[in-house]
Amino acid sequence: MKIKAFKAWRPAADKVEKVVSVPYDVVDRRGAAELAAGNPDSFLHVVRAEIDLPEDTNPYSDAVYERAKVNLQQFMDDGILIREEEPSLYLYSQQMGDHLQFGIVASCHIEDYETGKIKIHEKTRRVKEEDRIRYVDTQNANTGPVFLAYRDNEKINTMVDATQLTEPLYKFIAEDGVAHTVWKFSDPSVLEAAFGEIQATYVADGHHRSASAAKVGAIRRAANPNHTGEEPYNYFLAVLFPKSELKILAYNRVILSLLGTKEEFSQALAEKFIIDQNGVSSPRKAGEFCMYINGQWNTLTPKNLPEATDPVASLDVSILQNDVLSPILGITDPRESNDIDFVGGIKGTQELEKWVDSGRAIVAFSMYPTSMEELFAVADAGMLMPPKSTWFEPKLRSGLLVNTLD
Repeated sequence: MKIKAFKAWRPAADKVEKVVSVPYDVVDRRGAAELAAGNPDSFLHVVRAEIDLPEDTNPYSDAVYERAKVNLQQFMDDGILIREEEPSLYLYSQQMGDHLQFGIVASCHIEDYETGKIKIHEKTRRVKEEDRIRYVDTQNANTGPVFLAYRDNEKINTMVDATQLTEPLYKFIAEDGVAHTVWKFSDPSVLEAAFGEIQATYVADGHHRSASAAKVGAIRRAANPNHTGEEPYNYFLAVLFPKSELKILAYNRVILSLLGTKEEFSQALAEKFIIDQNGVSSPRKAGEFCMYINGQWNTLTPKNLPEATDPVASLDVSILQNDVLSPILGITDPRESNDIDFVGGIKGTQELEKWVDSGRAIVAFSMYPTSMEELFAVADAGMLMPPKSTWFEPKLRSGLLVNTLD
């Protein structure tokens, strides 16, 4: 793996808590506007620039990309963001409750993505990929990092342990209660060399960001007759976490309509699953599903499981898709269907009950979380998971460290 120190743009120390924001893709326009209300320094003015335009503005219009560019430049001009004098690598910790994880903030080479050293497990959607391509190209910057995972490495762990004993650049608790701390590594070259021994990294979150970064780099590479491979456009912003520290939460499903009656649905379900009306709302192990319907939680156990040799078919999300969503509910493509929605596990099973009890959904499925081992196995096999298979928490903040492509 090829990582490189970079000259980050980062918030002034006295502004960091006001500047950093949630990622662009975890809030809609209304939510972003509410979070940024009364705070002109919020980075949501960059990653969700439509909040500064009329409400009926198309989020994919030229005006949004241009406003984001203007806002980012204004942050730089006004000293809200300051630029490092020397290229650096950073240690970034997040603590949510008892869970603590340490990631390394670096720029990663697009060739590692193109050659498969940076491995994916999800399919991207063209419209979202094109949005990120336009955003990065117009901004000339990576404003939100890609979330990468790697297999634990003793050399890297030693450097991380030593660096967290030094004085941090930032230490604050965000409005959601997650504690964020950032340090700077004293010798980036040693860490760059250590990552040179890492054979592969895995996109945990940020498939559209990584794909778009590679394509922007490829476009600029093709336009540069003197291309060397070391130009800034060859690199994109990422945070790399060791596998052992990461936690995947469930990504639950809510069904908005049925093909037939509830009775017909239950009969079809009983042909493939043992149904226990036990009131349990969360699966206790892989291979179990909890279903909420008619005000009652039920545990579903498949009567037949797929061969464990297929890393995709054996996933719980695949079993639900192949045995329930597609054959019984007619949801063959969850990405495009209007009959299904998804709820991150961070919201708890009470959120699923609200969907059904309010009439917004007819039935909800509580899932057992996909494991990091399963994610790595699928990516190593060059295969793809069904959509919405993983939900990572805590989320990386945007605006904490920004990488420009110049």
